[in-house]
Amino acid sequence: MASKPFTPEEVRRIVQCLQTPAVFLNMTTDWPALHWTVEHLSTCLTERLRFRIGKKTEDMAPLFETECSYIEATIKEFLSWTANEDESLVGPFSDHHCKEVWAYADYKYITQLFQDKPAMFQDVVWSDFGFPGRDGRDSTLWIGTQGANTPCHLDSYGCNLVFQIQGRKRWHLFPPDDTHCLYPTRIPYEESSVFSQVSVVQPDLKTFPAFRRARVHTITLQPGQVLFVPRHWWHYVESVDPVTVSVNSWIEMDMDDEARVREALTKTIVCALKSAPSLDNNDHWLNPTEDGVSSHDENMQYLNLAVKACMDKRRDDTVGMLSLVDQPRAELGKRDSSGQLKTPASLTFVVPFGPHLIPVNLAHKPNCTCPKDTSCYRYNDLSQCQSTSQDEDESRSVNELQRWGQCAHQEEESPGTSGGGAGLPISTNDMLQFLIHPDVITLVTRLIMCRQRELHS
Repeated sequence: MASKPFTPEEVRRIVQCLQTPAVFLNMTTDWPALHWTVEHLSTCLTERLRFRIGKKTEDMAPLFETECSYIEATIKEFLSWTANEDESLVGPFSDHHCKEVWAYADYKYITQLFQDKPAMFQDVVWSDFGFPGRDGRDSTLWIGTQGANTPCHLDSYGCNLVFQIQGRKRWHLFPPDDTHCLYPTRIPYEESSVFSQVSVVQPDLKTFPAFRRARVHTITLQPGQVLFVPRHWWHYVESVDPVTVSVNSWIEMDMDDEARVREALTKTIVCALKSAPSLDNNDHWLNPTEDGVSSHDENMQYLNLAVKACMDKRRDDTVGMLSLVDQPRAELGKRDSSGQLKTPASLTFVVPFGPHLIPVNLAHKPNCTCPKDTSCYRYNDLSQCQSTSQDEDESRSVNELQRWGQCAHQEEESPGTSGGGAGLPISTNDMLQFLIHPDVITLVTRLIMCRQRELHS
């Protein structure tokens, strides 16, 4: 077996302490999945996959999955299309020229793709990163062409490990504290994904002025490298080579219990408002990755189950929730000089950056001279409001809501801001933009948990 620069235990500790993205090198040299090129996969996978199709243009609005076209094709047909230089190709891709559009088979669960070839699960060796038993069964496969991209978003749950196999992908990453610069939206709705309204490669700064202050970190991921994406880091990903293949695995965290309450609450509100018959409810609001629209009763049942699971977790684990392992609750909220959250382990552990572990650095310093944009919502940076106890979290939620109410009252009394009360009509999506803003959902979730604690005390 090839020598690795880090042992599984060392990688696990590094991942626990990292608060910013980083790239691991020379950790996958003996992984069989390194041979999962498109050519190899075309002989292993003969069934058709769903490919997302998008035009190779840089618009000032993100291309969401609801706006793409889709085709079903085998990887062999995909490979023939990418190698074809003229328009004589027949088959699923015959209406599309590879110079004009990109294709992306994304979010393909390996456990489903290779269910008749279970031995291939062992080709992805996440146990080398300190997660025993984790392999291809806990991973997803991504196959794309140059220009294929994932809209800028953050994942609600866990952290992310991304293994690049063929070609290169460019990652644009933004820290959680920049959420207000990225104009979050839940339309299109997808559980566990919060999308940005900004096209990060061609931003409309007139519509989204706060994006000027976003702190983008960029990295071009090479074959054999593994990118670590910390929890709640925004990311936009694009393929830069003719064909790319990558595999990722989302790593669960203890703190996901409360995140599942937030997601259940969000889903309940979105489905309630967007399912109601209305003249302005005619958009494609549900992401194609979702199975369908749940009923209100189903959503409420899911919300109650998520709240119960979170409350049970809090009762059973008085130590608290932090990173990938249990940490003393008293350490929550501490930050180092750079503003990053500290963990007890990080107080003494120095991340061994060097030839085998490279940090993803800030691409440029943003312009921070102007105040936060409040044209869409009054932003409260809850990421700066970490507390040392659940009681403080929940009491702060009440205070935050009261403060929001005072701000709204002041704006109502401010002259010349509303045109005498004759503002633009408020649409259903406008309502959602306020009601399910991440800050609002966080506050309401804390109020729910506070009420549950009172009822069970």
